[in-house]
Amino acid sequence: MTEPRLNHVQCLGARGLHRMAYWEWGDAANPRVVVCAHGLSRQGRDFDALAASLAGGCRVVAPDAVGRGESDWLPDPMGYQLPTYAADMVTLLARLNAQTVYWVGTSMGGLIGLGLASLPNNPIRRLVLNDVGPTIQADAIARIGTYLGLPMRWGTLEEAADYMLTISQGFGAHTREQWLALTKPMLKADAGGFKPHYDPQIAVPFRAMTPEMAAAGEAALWKAYDAVACPTLLLRGADSDLLTRDTALAMTQRGPKARLHEFADVGHAPMLVASEQVAVVREFLLGP
Repeated sequence: MTEPRLNHVQCLGARGLHRMAYWEWGDAANPRVVVCAHGLSRQGRDFDALAASLAGGCRVVAPDAVGRGESDWLPDPMGYQLPTYAADMVTLLARLNAQTVYWVGTSMGGLIGLGLASLPNNPIRRLVLNDVGPTIQADAIARIGTYLGLPMRWGTLEEAADYMLTISQGFGAHTREQWLALTKPMLKADAGGFKPHYDPQIAVPFRAMTPEMAAAGEAALWKAYDAVACPTLLLRGADSDLLTRDTALAMTQRGPKARLHEFADVGHAPMLVASEQVAVVREFLLGP
C-alpha cells in the first residue's frame, strides 16, 4: 500500500495558532478532492484502505483533528469542540484550493462535515455520514466516556492492540493484520512503550456536556441537517448504540433524504476497511 504524504496547515484558534496535520494520497493536482474525517479519539490514518481504493481517481486528504495524531495540542481543552474543528477544516479546504469536495466523516468527522455542508456556498458536493446523525444516544456517550482520556500505557504494539480491541467491539470483525494497522497510528512512543496518540484533555469538554447542552446541540444539528442540499449517504452499523435505526430512518425522510446503507454485525462504527464497506462508499462517491 502506498504511503501517504504528511503535510501541515496553520489554523487560528481562540488562543493563537496551531498546526493541523493532514495525510494525502493521489495526485495533488487532481480537482476531485475527497476529505476523510475521523472519529472522536481516532486519527486520519483510519482511512488508509479507503484512500488506497480512491487515490487512482481522486486526491484523498485525511486530517488529524487538532489534539490527535501528528497535530498540535491546544492550550485550552475547551477548544476541543465542533466549532474549532469546523474552522480548522475551512482553513484546510482553502489550503487545498478545493472547489469541489466529497466528504467522508466517521462519527465526529461526520458531524463536522454536516456542519460545513449546511453552510451557504460550501464546496461539498457529496456527503458520507458514517454512523452518526443529529440525535446521539446518551448510552453511547456514557460508554465512550468510560475510556476517553484515561492515562494508558502499553509495553508493545500487540498489547495496545489487544486493549483497543476491548473498547472497539463495535468496529466489527477485522483480521489481526488489519487491526494492527488500525492500532499502530493510534500510538505514540513513550519511555520504551506506547501511550495513546491524542491529548487526554479532549475528554474535558466531552465530560462537561449537560443534558441541556446536548438537547440544544441536537436541535442545532437537525437544523443543519435540514439545510444540507447535496446527495448524502448514511452508513450505519446495524448494531450501533450511537445512531439508532429510528434516527437513521428519519434522516432518509428529511433534509437531503439520505440514502441509508446498513452493515450487519457492526456497531459504532464501520471502519471502512472491509472490501464491502469500501465498495459502498466508492460507488456513491465515484458513481453517476
